[in-house]
Amino acid sequence: MKRGLGAAERMWRASPLTFFTLIGGLLLSIFPLYYMIVVATRNNDSVNKIPPPMIPGGELGSNVDRLLANESANFMTGLINSAVVATGVTISVVFFSSLAGFAFAKLRFKGRNGFMLAILVTMMVPAQLGLVPLYQMMFEWGLHNTLWSVMLPFLVSGFGVFMMRQYASQAVPDELIEAARVDGCGTFRIYWSVVLPALRPAVAVLGLFTFMDQWNSFLWPQIALGDPENPTVQLSLQRLSQGYYNDYAQVFAGTTLSVLPLLVIFILFGRQIIGGIMEGAVKA
Repeated sequence: MKRGLGAAERMWRASPLTFFTLIGGLLLSIFPLYYMIVVATRNNDSVNKIPPPMIPGGELGSNVDRLLANESANFMTGLINSAVVATGVTISVVFFSSLAGFAFAKLRFKGRNGFMLAILVTMMVPAQLGLVPLYQMMFEWGLHNTLWSVMLPFLVSGFGVFMMRQYASQAVPDELIEAARVDGCGTFRIYWSVVLPALRPAVAVLGLFTFMDQWNSFLWPQIALGDPENPTVQLSLQRLSQGYYNDYAQVFAGTTLSVLPLLVIFILFGRQIIGGIMEGAVKA
């Protein structure tokens, strides 16, 4: 018995090669982010030197001042608009996806499998095929050049519904729902008080992925927002690199500021998300 335990421990024990591989992957992943910060804290003269600088400088403040004073980019407006869009879409996707996932997983109604199949089919259609119809719809509804045109097509996610349906079918016992019905709870009360707390690990993951996807979105905002005075943060960054002369220090300063909200969210909620996933896996 002891020999078996020793063999199992050796099998799961990481070798030095594993540690070196993980460290190498970590360095390769972090280096682009680090060099972005280096360029953001330098002036253009030092950035163009060969070999390029590898240590952060002290020009971040002046680069940010020039960035915020750039009227063609409207960077601060872009940050605010992206925060509004990403937050609104994330709340909507989490709410409707968890509600629909609960219905598909635990409620019995006519046409349930057909509706679920239709949702899966929408996941197979490339998003680029819907750009022209969506643009025509937004223009006919008078929403063109507004943040509603950026948000409306993404308020519900087929992937989110499928993900919540799969998680709810495993994490929410039928006996718990039946007990809530015996206590007199309606369907929405069961969802809000019983199902949604059980879906917190999946909700956290879906919310994080949705926020990141909307924050980094570029193609659809570029089509839907034709007004240069009302951009998202990615459109502002794109306008910084236009022209005959590229101010790399200013561009990378803007990129650094645009990445900070994502880093803050991951630092604040990353441990809770991972811990929630492990807790849900143990309970399942």
